[in-house]
Amino acid sequence: MMSTARLIQEFKELVRIDSVSFAEGPFQKELIQRFQALGLTIEEDASKEKTGLGANNFIARLEGDTSIKPLFFSSHMDTVSPGQGIQPRERDGRIESDQTTILGADDKAGIAIMIEMIQRLKEQQIPHGPIEFILTAGEEVGLLGAKAVDMEMLRATYGYVLDNGGPVGGIITTSPSMYRLDVKVTGRAAHAGLEPEKGISAIEVAAHAISRMKLGRIDHETTANIGLVQGGTAMNVVMEQLEFVGEVRSFDHHKCLEQVNMMETLLNEAVSTYGAKLEFHATPLITGYHFEETHPLLVHAKTCLETIGRRVRFERSGGGTDANVFNEQGKVVVNLSIGYDEIHTVNEYIPVDEFEQAVILTLELVRQMPSFPA
Repeated sequence: MMSTARLIQEFKELVRIDSVSFAEGPFQKELIQRFQALGLTIEEDASKEKTGLGANNFIARLEGDTSIKPLFFSSHMDTVSPGQGIQPRERDGRIESDQTTILGADDKAGIAIMIEMIQRLKEQQIPHGPIEFILTAGEEVGLLGAKAVDMEMLRATYGYVLDNGGPVGGIITTSPSMYRLDVKVTGRAAHAGLEPEKGISAIEVAAHAISRMKLGRIDHETTANIGLVQGGTAMNVVMEQLEFVGEVRSFDHHKCLEQVNMMETLLNEAVSTYGAKLEFHATPLITGYHFEETHPLLVHAKTCLETIGRRVRFERSGGGTDANVFNEQGKVVVNLSIGYDEIHTVNEYIPVDEFEQAVILTLELVRQMPSFPA
């Protein structure tokens, strides 16, 4: 199909434009021009002054029948490294990089789908309501762009994020809350060979607390991990300071908080016992969400998937996307699978057939909006 060839060509052009996190500026400018060329109006925020990212977020609006509920789609502009000088190629029915870089389908496939959908809506004269396309910066570095979006800019209440891997048909119904833990334990330095009694070993204090923590898989909804540890100045000095970074995730927000509080309590008990000091900072990174399969948004997506002949998969995700932020800020959003696989690696790829099916799905989501459940 000519339209599939156009989709592939558009995608190849997009991934050739570098947009690693914090350097999204040139790519954002190109996207604005492409959306404007399709007749959409643009509203750009001023978030990069606050986020330090390379670009602002922007919304491209396609006007439509106001008697139909408005709908929005979201994708992010930034990529992970190695993401400079991407050279896409087609092989064995899929698009991949030359395997010296990522491909950038996460999430430029989502953007290419948006652009192709707009073109087909116009060409096929499909009736539709107002549609908004929100493009965010800095998703890969902590959802920074989405967190800076003024949700009053979005007129639509309901939306779909086009940013999940696997065959078309996946709907993320559940995503976890997540906290980052930054911990510093301060003891007292002393010569380890001459007078160790005068020291307070930061590593011994931390070890005392950590040994009492439940880490790893806490239960079927909750995990905790300590991933980075550093400290000490020399092998013959009682370690005065130790710092570590950890995380807690849970599909139950209250369990997430309970785990964070438990870890802080054990650390406080340890420093009190040894006479050390503690700095403990728990930073919320994402807030989880959960939708029942009977929710109108999921019913809508399921109906559209069945219409195009795709098997529906309701899935839980262990990570976060911009969908977490939108839901936390009062929008009603789920993340959809758009076909890509092995993201964040040089083996990343997207099957052409799945790419095309993702476009067909978005068209159906728009086509069936007039019958969206109340």
